[in-house]
Parts: sequence; structure tokens; C-alpha cells
Amino acid sequence: MQRERLVVLDRDGVINQDSDAFIKTPEEWIPIPGSLEAIARLNRAGYIVAVATNQSGLARGLFDADTLDEIHNRMHACLAEVGGYLDVVRLCPHGPDDGCDCRKPSSGLFQQISAELGLPMNDVPAIGDSLRDLEAAAGVNAKPILVRTGKGANTEKNLPGQLADTPVYDDLAAAVDALLEVA
Repeated sequence: MQRERLVVLDRDGVINQDSDAFIKTPEEWIPIPGSLEAIARLNRAGYIVAVATNQSGLARGLFDADTLDEIHNRMHACLAEVGGYLDVVRLCPHGPDDGCDCRKPSSGLFQQISAELGLPMNDVPAIGDSLRDLEAAAGVNAKPILVRTGKGANTEKNLPGQLADTPVYDDLAAAVDALLEVA
């Protein structure tokens, strides 16, 4: 099966439960019901699945790179248990005031993923729960999709005009259902 279709996911609030206190340990990484199975369905349908995630907890000193690796190892292990996997995980380790180009709403993570995979971002589904996720996707002409999990319900109430027609789904599983119906 040729895999040319790409989907980009945010992590916290889309794949796993979000926390205003940050996800600082592997034990705090708790998958949202149905999200791991949704990723496995994307894998079986031939999608390349990438994650683009802001992880400012690194810059804030809330956890170190080794701990973040352990968190991601847990994520990969939990996915493997349901037959799923992630092809690419790109993260921004910077804080909100660091002025980098990789922290969403900037599109640097999307550009990194595009360059690594050799695939353009035009019309690539990009699923997130925050305005900055949607803005980063729009910045590379990807197709923003909002889920109501995490910060998504609040984001939905305040979508700006240029993102008003963003598709909105209850969770990642519902968004993947919609993607696979049209694929």
C-alpha cells in the first residue's frame, strides 16, 4: 500500500488528556478514549500520521528531555497495544516568549514535517484543539480541523472569521471517521 496521505495531529487535548499544569510524567499521559484506536485506523487506511506539539514545559523546567522521551515512549507503547503507530513526532521545546518559528501558532513544526517526509502541506488534515493549532495549519495551507476535547470546546466558541468554516468534531475518533468516509 502506497502511503502518500498525511495527517498532522496535536498531542495534548487531541490524543491524550490535557492539563493546565502540563503533562510532566509518563503516568500523567492518559489517552482520550478512542484516540489511539483512531490513529490505528488511520494507519490501516494508509495515512502517514505525524504529531506537531508545543512542549514549553521543557523551557519552563517542569520536565527534562529524558522525561519527555519517557512520556513519548508511553504514547508509542499504548499505540502499539492497539496496532497503531506514529510516523513522525516533532515538538517545540521553547517557551511562549522565546521567539522561535516552531512554536504554534507559527508553522515551523509543519514545515519540519513537510521537509522530512518530502510531502507538501497543502490540504493536509491537521487536527487540533486550540486556536494556535488551527492557525499553524492555516499558515502552510493545511486543512485545520478542530476537536472539542482538550481546549476545543472553548476554542469553538471563539473561532475568528478566517477560521469560522473549520470542521468541528467531538473528538479524534469522530474526526477520523469523517476523514475516512471521504478518503
